[in-house]
Amino acid sequence: QVQLVESGGGLVQPGGSLRLSCAASGSIFSIFAMGWYRQAPGKQREFVASSPTGGVTNYADSVKGRFTISRDNAKNTVYLQMNSLKPEDTAVYYCYADVQTAARLVPFDYWGQGTQVTVSS
Repeated sequence: QVQLVESGGGLVQPGGSLRLSCAASGSIFSIFAMGWYRQAPGKQREFVASSPTGGVTNYADSVKGRFTISRDNAKNTVYLQMNSLKPEDTAVYYCYADVQTAARLVPFDYWGQGTQVTVSS
């Protein structure tokens, strides 16, 4: 019904930047929020940033001041601009969208497949 496709991951040196993108498509009636989580090897998935529709963006303390989340509502796309990257930012990054569809009026979280970000010299 709803698909999320991520792009933009890769290998970057410490202090560098990357921009992740995530586009939602399918039978979308309304999107209530979009955001990002990440999962490092051997660790649980953790919250990174969120952007509620018409609301205030939120960030994990570990990324405040370095990461910026933004959205293009016309394209159902969320971005994550990551600056001043650190080795501890290395993880698989997953986007999500809280979506209402015609078939499912109660909003449901859909997830992308994940994109690898590696910060290493």
